[in-house]
Amino acid sequence: MSTPTATTDPASAYADVVRDNASLRAFLYGLPGVDQVGADARAAALGGRSIKTDAKKWAVDTAISMIDLTTLEGADTPGKVRSLCAKALQPDPSDLTAPHTAAVCVYGDMVRYAVEALGDSGVGVAAVATAFPSGRASEAVKLADVKDAVDAGASEIDMVIDRGAYLSGRYLDVYDSIVKVKAACGSAHLKVIFETGELATYDNVRRVSWLAMIAGADFIKTSTGKIQPAATPPVTMIMLEAVRDWYAATGRHVGVKPAGGIRTTKDAMKYLVIVNEVAGEDWLDPALFRFGASSLLNDLLLQRQRMSTGRYSGPDYVTVD
Repeated sequence: MSTPTATTDPASAYADVVRDNASLRAFLYGLPGVDQVGADARAAALGGRSIKTDAKKWAVDTAISMIDLTTLEGADTPGKVRSLCAKALQPDPSDLTAPHTAAVCVYGDMVRYAVEALGDSGVGVAAVATAFPSGRASEAVKLADVKDAVDAGASEIDMVIDRGAYLSGRYLDVYDSIVKVKAACGSAHLKVIFETGELATYDNVRRVSWLAMIAGADFIKTSTGKIQPAATPPVTMIMLEAVRDWYAATGRHVGVKPAGGIRTTKDAMKYLVIVNEVAGEDWLDPALFRFGASSLLNDLLLQRQRMSTGRYSGPDYVTVD
């Protein structure tokens, strides 16, 4: 793989790569291919490693602090969003040492309620935008979607790419869309959702990861949670390899967020091992790794209570989201 010289100005370094669609295609297809069998085997091996008992409490608390607590339902109300924010701030009212989650993720019209509830707590407010989850809308509508959420106070924007454009080879269209959304975000961080379950191959996951990073993504995210398969260990591993290699090439950190289908503490531990082994300790931080898995929080809280008391609480001990 030929990459530009390491620089703190990736946009300048990759200017030739995004000169036109043919140049971008040539770059993306020049990236190393992914051996699917090898990737599956390596992810399984990494995920099979255990975490030492004395590190499990740290790992549980770290996983809690990485969660984007989410509600994305047509029946969402201001009251439901406020309730979710209360849980994000204080996940376990019986144990005030439990860390807060990283962010609360809502639809754009719910952002102002989350901002009011969370204040300056340090819990971010993320909004899905750009015609989530399909990504099928005009550019004007997508950018207006982003602007509405940012104006309401969102600190993070989760955009979805046009998978149809990507799969038909219109790579520059996808790149331009991300660049424009990034500009519309202002100071808000941009997470770019690929919907990897629709991209068919691991090669596509690697290529779209690089495309998004060149376009300015602050985070790359597997899925909307609306399509199966959503996040998987091999796909997350390939994205972690991409952000690791991007950092080596540019000196710029990009985060990774697997979303959808991660429900148990055991699953979360597997992902943390993969993060550490593939990208390194820098990514064991909510600033660079998130879980888009609200149901995961309850299992983490139950495991945390067991480690503190020696007993399992019933599943009715924590609130149902």
